[in-house]
Amino acid sequence: MSEAPQTSQLRLADWGVIRALGADAASFLHGQLTQDFALLDRDHARLAGFCTAKGRLLATMVGWRGGEDEILLALPAETLAATLKRLSMFVLRAKCKLTDASSEFAVHGLLGTPAADAWTLVRDGDAVQIALPGSTRALRVQPVSAPAPAGTEITPDAWAAAEAEAGVAWVRGATVEAFVPQMINFEVLGGVSFKKGCYPGQEIVARSQYRGTLKRRLQVFEAEGVATVGQEIFHSADPEQPAGVVAGSGSRDGRTVIAAEIKLAALDGGSLHLGSASGATLQPRALPYDIPPQD
Repeated sequence: MSEAPQTSQLRLADWGVIRALGADAASFLHGQLTQDFALLDRDHARLAGFCTAKGRLLATMVGWRGGEDEILLALPAETLAATLKRLSMFVLRAKCKLTDASSEFAVHGLLGTPAADAWTLVRDGDAVQIALPGSTRALRVQPVSAPAPAGTEITPDAWAAAEAEAGVAWVRGATVEAFVPQMINFEVLGGVSFKKGCYPGQEIVARSQYRGTLKRRLQVFEAEGVATVGQEIFHSADPEQPAGVVAGSGSRDGRTVIAAEIKLAALDGGSLHLGSASGATLQPRALPYDIPPQD
């Protein structure tokens, strides 16, 4: 019998929380985000994106039901203020108040948690633990006064590497408006509902899905050296034109792991390089999930 993996954890100091409170909180978010919040139950979270009218992601987040008439959204702090401001512009007469609740909550990343279906939510008193894609990763959100979860503390770089290995990338300040959701495999990870009604950018997102026009996807690579989010990637055959961009990156066990949005055509031959055509060579690694073929 194999031993259960040892849990390790990190306080994600670069994450924050938005609170949506009111009788219309779910319906309001349902009409603004890529995900179905009208049918959100208390046992699951939702991966969601907030898009421009052109379908470009302004932010990515995880949402779940808190107290009565309350939905909480956890997201990278560098996109929180702009997201809160822009969402607030559309509240109008809806019975929904949006506030920055980051000072009330601590967001932790966990590695080595028991296997569970992605986005399953377990409540532990005032805390919630959300299973992330990849069977041993989770997000735990708890009151800021609560003690840190059990487990060995890991570095931010190690957590970022685990995210990249899982083929997951969050919109950061350097990648605001850089991607249509499918470019970072967002719909594969469960971040887009194609059965719900309209939201900003919905027509563009749906067209990318059903017309087979997507020419870029998130892929996982390894490379020597340091990669930064927003850094351009170049193909050996076209040194003047970027072939992609780093969407997430971290290092552990002496390896730099990169989740990068890449032109699919650039995967057919030649080599990919970080920063310039003479930069560090990217070595492709398999995604931990399947990408559905385009019709």
